[in-house]
Amino acid sequence: MSLTNLAAILDPAAPDDRPLIIQLSPEGDEQLRLSYGEGRARIAALARGLLKRGPLKPGLGRGQAVAIVAANSADYLILYMATMAAGLVSVCVNHKLPRETVAHIMKDSAVALAIADAERAPLVAELVPTVAIEQLDTLLDPGPFTPLDMAFEETAMVLYTSGSTGLPKGVPLSHGGYIWATGATPEQRPGIEGRKAIIAAPLFHMNGLFSAKLVMINGGTIVLMTAFTAAGYIRAIDRLRVDMVTSVPTMLALVMRETAELAKADLSCVTVAVTGSAPSTPEFFEQMHRLFPNAETANSWGTTESGPIAFGPHPEGIAKPMGALGYPRKGIEVKLVGDDPDQGVLHIRTPALMSGYLNREADTRKRLIDGWYDTGDVVRRDANGFVFFVGRADDMFQCGGENVYPGEVEKLLGRHADVAQVCVVPVADEIKYQLPVAFVVPKPGTSPSEDALRRFALDNGPAYAHPRAVWFVDELPLAGTNKIDRKALVDRAAAAFARDNARRV
Repeated sequence: MSLTNLAAILDPAAPDDRPLIIQLSPEGDEQLRLSYGEGRARIAALARGLLKRGPLKPGLGRGQAVAIVAANSADYLILYMATMAAGLVSVCVNHKLPRETVAHIMKDSAVALAIADAERAPLVAELVPTVAIEQLDTLLDPGPFTPLDMAFEETAMVLYTSGSTGLPKGVPLSHGGYIWATGATPEQRPGIEGRKAIIAAPLFHMNGLFSAKLVMINGGTIVLMTAFTAAGYIRAIDRLRVDMVTSVPTMLALVMRETAELAKADLSCVTVAVTGSAPSTPEFFEQMHRLFPNAETANSWGTTESGPIAFGPHPEGIAKPMGALGYPRKGIEVKLVGDDPDQGVLHIRTPALMSGYLNREADTRKRLIDGWYDTGDVVRRDANGFVFFVGRADDMFQCGGENVYPGEVEKLLGRHADVAQVCVVPVADEIKYQLPVAFVVPKPGTSPSEDALRRFALDNGPAYAHPRAVWFVDELPLAGTNKIDRKALVDRAAAAFARDNARRV
């Protein structure tokens, strides 16, 4: 019988006694282990319980939404799977958003029940019926359960975009689309049967959730951090001999700064190192190779709206250039929109593509055009068809009539030997309209100067794109998804640039 429910991807061949989830504290200490047998039984019992909900409360019905408002945990993943198994819709909520934004999500997705941990329950308890995740056992109805048969297009989950401008938008994602994404491309499967993969990104984000599903379908073990810390991440890999690491670039950049912790650790166990959800430079991947010397590194790309996979190896076996996203996978259609046939805004069609934003017809029409999703990402294509990320079209700004893509300037500055991380943003200017400025995290033990970095940019790139100011910081602010909070830096740059200019007067 063909698979129709996304929750049924849990590898049936994995032995009952194999660890499914090893839950770790932020410091990297083990908190609990859940085997495949225990996981299967708990998912079944919770699916039954959600549909029943006890003698005094009616059970939930097919298609109703259940919100998960909690930090990473084994029960988060169990609940996520059980909800979908029962034919319900899992709404994974970014609990780091403001209270009023979380309230919008509850209403927008018509949440019927929320499961929340103690710290985050106050965000939703007065809005919808809420059960404490610490008391999840009260919902269990032990016994066998077969995941409901679902139509390809039926919604499995709703994830919300980060909402850097305005309220976040709900993205309904289908059972069929994500069954395709997890299993249609064998080369996407990392070959980790019985091996360990660490996940430290928040589970309300596609990066963490999809990584977990890939491990489940491969019969591997999820090493799940309840929250990310760089030191804890290093200790976990070393102590548990983790085979595969998943991350976003900012997480690994923080790891690379933990020189004392790295000196005590042996990371030679890692054979696959995947990063994604944000752009990376070739220099960054060289640093990844040094960090994980025995690992094959990969730069993954995906969007919440179009799905988590798009690019992979070249069908003719041509080696992927350093920093490339890859070659379009089988079943993926891409086109570059713009005046240059080899550089433009990426439009994409995939079986995992959303049907449209939840309750947002105007936004849907803007982004879904004749079945193509406008990603808003500017990419370029080389002679072999490999695709490289250039920058966000909405991050692009104009300086003296020239288009400046912050991602390109960041790649340029990232080549400097003393730069660990960099974020480039615009500030207003009366003559040039906008000017590029940069926030830089130096590599440990280095002290680069503003003049040196500005000269490096002028010597190696177009003059209009060089940063007119450079501020050195210990770390870059992160949004809830562990990506750099570019909006916060735009506000910070405006104030700092005005202050610096006032001093010069």
